[in-house]
Amino acid sequence: MSHIDYEINKELGECYLFMGEYEKAREYYQKAVACNSSAPDPYMGLAAVCLQEGDLNAAHTLYGKAQAVRPGEKPLIGLAMIEQAQERYTEAFDHYAEALRYAPGNMMAVNNLMQIAYVYDRLDEIIPYLESALEPGDTEAVRYALAGCLVALGRDDEAKAHLEILLGANPANAEAQQLYAQFAA
Repeated sequence: MSHIDYEINKELGECYLFMGEYEKAREYYQKAVACNSSAPDPYMGLAAVCLQEGDLNAAHTLYGKAQAVRPGEKPLIGLAMIEQAQERYTEAFDHYAEALRYAPGNMMAVNNLMQIAYVYDRLDEIIPYLESALEPGDTEAVRYALAGCLVALGRDDEAKAHLEILLGANPANAEAQQLYAQFAA
């Protein structure tokens, strides 16, 4: 089968998934896998079908296959989200952290990693990931998250410095203003 067959089947799988016709989506994604088993997209699509059908274990397996054929942040986030839903927080933490090595500014991974870190007292472990997320493009959300983590860790001077940078770029950021006001109190 050709690359064109792969693309057609993958696209049809995506269309049927979007339309909510999961059996047809599964059929075309499986055809795409038959055309090119080393492409991650059909596995990701099949995982999405399994998620829609409520089969978390099958979806987890398929995200794992996608990660095995082409490592990246998307299959890792898929794995982590399922693990988080299954209350497998250590595995989810590790997969979100690994996803941030591929895409440091991925806010879904940042937010979910922070959520787990707060609950399981692992904030100190996520500081390097948040700092790395600032490098590709300084986003207010990441800088604010980093400042919040630093405050929670009692590293007020560092938090204050990040808030000053954030407020210097956007003085109207109400959340940053509120957090910064804590230092004046």
